[in-house]
Order: sequence, then C-alpha cells, then structure tokens
Amino acid sequence: MISVAEATSRIVAAFGAMPPEAVPLADAAGRVLAQDAIAAADQPPAPVSSMDGYAVRAADAQAGATLKVVGTAPAGRPWPGAVKSGEAVRIFTGGAVPRGADAIVIQEDAGARDGAVRIHAAAIAGKHIRVAGLDFRHGQTLAPAGHRLTARDLSLLAAGDVARVDVRRKPRVAFVATGDELSRPGETRKPGGIVASSGYGLAAMIDAWGGHARDLGILQDSEEAVGSLPGLAEGADLIVTLGGASVGDHDLVQRALGPKGFVLDFWKIALRPGKPLIFGRLGATPLLGLPGNPVSTLVCARLFLKPAIAAMLGARAQEPPLGARLSRDLPANDGRQDYVRAKIEYRDGEPWAEPFAVQDSSMLSTLAAADALIVRPPHAPAAAPGTRVDILLLE
Repeated sequence: MISVAEATSRIVAAFGAMPPEAVPLADAAGRVLAQDAIAAADQPPAPVSSMDGYAVRAADAQAGATLKVVGTAPAGRPWPGAVKSGEAVRIFTGGAVPRGADAIVIQEDAGARDGAVRIHAAAIAGKHIRVAGLDFRHGQTLAPAGHRLTARDLSLLAAGDVARVDVRRKPRVAFVATGDELSRPGETRKPGGIVASSGYGLAAMIDAWGGHARDLGILQDSEEAVGSLPGLAEGADLIVTLGGASVGDHDLVQRALGPKGFVLDFWKIALRPGKPLIFGRLGATPLLGLPGNPVSTLVCARLFLKPAIAAMLGARAQEPPLGARLSRDLPANDGRQDYVRAKIEYRDGEPWAEPFAVQDSSMLSTLAAADALIVRPPHAPAAAPGTRVDILLLE
C-alpha cells in the first residue's frame, strides 16, 4: 500500500491544465482564470467627489468666505469649465471634480443663498476627493491566472472595464457505478439490492469544484458491461468508476478493462475509509476507481478527485489542513491514515472537532451531518480532549 501523500502526488502529476476559452464576464462565476485579468481603465477614471458639497479652491475657501456658485457637477455630468478664484461648483457624490478645484466643502459646512455659498469650515486641499486610479490603474492585474473567480471578483473586473475573461475549459469528468445490486432512487428495488446513492453527491462535488459531471449510469457486474466503458466515456478528460475496485470475484474494473487498454498505476492506499482505490489510464484517459461504499466514495473524491480537477484547471491542487481541538478522546490509530467524520463548533473563536462515535463506511447520515474530517496520521497515539488535530473542511 502507498501513502495518501504519494497517491495524491501521482494523481495530480498525471494531469495538465485544460485549454483556455474566452467567456463573457456574466458567465465567469466560479471559473478559473487561464490568464491574468488586466484592468482596461483607471478606477475612478477621473478625480471624483466622495461627498455632496461644493468643489472649491482650498486657498479661497476659508471660514467666513463667500464664493460665487458658477455651476453644478452631478455624477455623470461633469461641469465643463474651470473653477477660478472666488468661485465654487455645486457637486454631488461621484461627480467629477472640475479643473481648478482641489477640495470639497461638504454641504453641512456651507450655506447657500442667492447664487453664492458661505463657507462655515475651512476647506482642506485634497479632502473628500477620490483621486484618479485610487482603486486601481489601467494595466494593473486585478486577478491572477489560476484564481477561481468569486462574486466579488466579477464586480472588480467589471469596474476595470473587463468584458470577457480567458478561463480554463471545465474538465469533463465521466463517472459510472458498477454492481448488479444497484438501482436508481424511485425504481423498483432489486432482491437484495440497494439504491445507488454516491453518484448524486459525486456529481454535485464535481460541478462545485469546477468540472463538468457526466453520469454514465449503472453497469452490471459482467466483463462485457464494464468493458463497454471506453465507448461510453468517449471525450472525457477523466473517467471515475464507483465500486469494483477490489480483487473479489465480482470486482471487474481491472479485469474487464485490461484488454481495452487499461494500464494500472497503483492500487491500494493506506487510508480509512477507502483502501481499495485504483488509478491508471484507459488508453490516453486517466481513470480513477473509487471504492463502492458510499462514505468511502465521497471521502476519496474529496481527497483525490478534487486535487485532480484543480490540476486540470491550473489551480492550486494541494490544500493545507486546518487546525482544531478535539472535543472528545480518540483511540490510537493503526497503520492507515484515518479520516474521521466530525462536527465543528467554535468556542471563543477557536474550532473544536467532535468525532462521531460510529465511523462505518456505509453510514452516509454521519457524513451528511459532518462539517469536517479529522486527519489521523498512521500510528497516531491516543488523543485526549483538547488535543490539537488537523482537519479538512467538507464544504
């Protein structure tokens, strides 16, 4: 068996970044940039007022001075002239500061009457003026290549007059479940059968991580059925199988796909849950064989499929664990790296992890209720409440 770290490294190394494609900014949420996003304009493009008031020359606008109001400058309608000595321009928030003015007297510090304004508090040069380029400058990098665009990023890029961005094409991830015992939710249950549940969570994970999920359905436990996978998955950037990854009489992934060009990289990882995991290539396409137990499927997807998709997007593939304190004790661990489902609560701003008492790999209810996985290294000693541990957040 190989370690989780080695398995992750070998999986990530098998993938290159997807080719770029240009998309409208409105369609770019959650996409990963293939190139730096560059500002096409200064923001603000010209000096603007941050307050309602009067644009003045600071040297003229002393307390007690009276200035002639020669125009107005609302946002989007600049006053075209230049402010001269003894003059003021009525201005509103966002209005362009006219030439000649170097300060804003806010309206609370002034009194207007008969086309003039009396200054109650002396103006200070530069005050209440947002200089051109205060936020960013033309040509400045607003978001770097490899960055996943958030809602905040979209507003920033729009302010920079960026209409389209170059992003990585979404990796096409085709997945298929194997097993005679499986049926879809709502279908008539087979004798001795169970509902195929993992694919629904897996598809949601793939989409959330930036891929495009393609559900190939359920294949029967026969070499002929599993051997049809290359044709079913044509065009995929990654093929994922659910179940059939072990060496039992009915675990057919390796046996059925070998004649179809499958080459094994590794099988078996020293972790819990999910030891029977395979990785290799089906022809030119990487194939990740996840274990069939539902919790093992989804935990292994979190550990190995997520960084694989990140690598295809040119994003950071490895994410460091976070720290927390144990709410209850944990026994000593064996030789496999253990991922323990846990709830997280915050005490005085610090996360505390409470592991579920039962960690059976068939129990989806505890995975759904969990917030994180406690990472237990191989041969970790027993841990008492309050011990610091590493965690991986599930969302």
